[in-house]
Amino acid sequence: MSNENIYTYDHESGLETVREMTDAEQAIRNAEVAEAEAVMAAEQAAIVKAEADKAALLAKLGITADEAKLLLS
Repeated sequence: MSNENIYTYDHESGLETVREMTDAEQAIRNAEVAEAEAVMAAEQAAIVKAEADKAALLAKLGITADEAKLLLS
């Protein structure tokens, strides 16, 4: 599989350059992408857990989300 391309554009000269990433550059890019995906997955898991915790608390109290809002206002 070939590496991704790097695009550069010089605004002064209007010169556009396209080249393939080196193996080292591609390895860094792959590591950055994997890290970003891990962070997004962790954030999504935290959101799902917070929603589940909220639903469990509302169920424990025996009230709806709208009723909770009324209590807090």
